[in-house]
Amino acid sequence: MNHALSRRLTAEFIGTFWLVLGGCGSAVLAAAFPKLGIGFAGVALAFGLTVLTGAYAFGPISGGHFNPAVTVGLWAARRIPGRDVLPYVIVQVVGGIVAAAVLYAIASGAPGFSTAGGFASNGYGDHSPGSYTLLACVVCELVMTFMFLMVILGATDARAPGGFAPIAIGLALTLIHLISIPVTNTSVNPARSTGPALFVGGWALQLWGHAYEGRKPALVDNLFQIFVAPIFLAAEAFFAIGYKPRLHEEVQRRALQMRAQAGVRQGSGTLKSA
Repeated sequence: MNHALSRRLTAEFIGTFWLVLGGCGSAVLAAAFPKLGIGFAGVALAFGLTVLTGAYAFGPISGGHFNPAVTVGLWAARRIPGRDVLPYVIVQVVGGIVAAAVLYAIASGAPGFSTAGGFASNGYGDHSPGSYTLLACVVCELVMTFMFLMVILGATDARAPGGFAPIAIGLALTLIHLISIPVTNTSVNPARSTGPALFVGGWALQLWGHAYEGRKPALVDNLFQIFVAPIFLAAEAFFAIGYKPRLHEEVQRRALQMRAQAGVRQGSGTLKSA
């Protein structure tokens, strides 16, 4: 593994870790704290702030994906090489799992703690905060992921004002959580969902279940909802829309070109004056 890739992977790991710890941590530790809980609005803001701060801190290094759906979408748009996709996705998922482990270590120190409350996992039916059906949850995740990718595309377009993309993306994620926490607890990010699900187990990881009447087996979608749907929408979004993202590699390349040109001009001026 070359040094540049290892730096990018480290940045993706830490950024995803920060997103899951900050977002899910606010849901588990602070949302229902007696008399002072932050509620759904506070959790939504926490998720948005983790992306905003993480994008500014690590975006210049790795592009600030922190989300397998975003990585796959960027690859579909031919904005990152295919060889980077799997390493990015792996470290993002691992970052989410490590963050969930740290959160579990903290939360389990409280009297009466149990993962039976969901541990910020995503679900439908009895495991949806509002008891929404599977169909409603799938539609919600599809639409929210699609809109999230649209905002990312527009905010990172070469024609958009520079330096403001993390703000738009963070606010978009906040809005998405305000809408969809009551429906699915909000995923739109497979790495965010995988970590907590591993500690809850059972329903949070189920692949097979029953149709609404409980008679015919059907592929149930805790894993479809948190993996297939966001990644499918990411690829579709990047294929469908003709944005030109301002990726960190392009910015760095242009900066190097400008510096080189400035050096040539400065050298020419020195020669002339001599």
